Amino acid sequence: MGYNLIRYGVKDESIAQNRMLVAKVFEALDETKPQSVRYLVLELENGEFVHLVSQDGDGLTGLAAFKAFSADHAARRATPLARSPAKIVGDYRMLAGADAAVPA
Repeated sequence: MGYNLIRYGVKDESIAQNRMLVAKVFEALDETKPQSVRYLVLELENGEFVHLVSQDGDGLTGLAAFKAFSADHAARRATPLARSPAKIVGDYRMLAGADAAVPA
């Protein structure tokens, strides 16, 4: 299972909406628990969002919440979407296993 890193800036007036739509995707993932999905989203203080995603099939992109997130994504962006394949070279307790709980 490979990873993709996706990075984009969001317009100031759309940051709260983007954050809310991302949260809904995670709610849907918590409900459906697709085993073939690994997904992490970071929000940087400059309005950029960074997604690290790995999936087999459409366990993420097939979710209604993800389709809602994607629907007007271009209108929320302040910068072009940059996507690149990524390899995890090291991971110390950051990316937990699928069943491991990470304290907040």
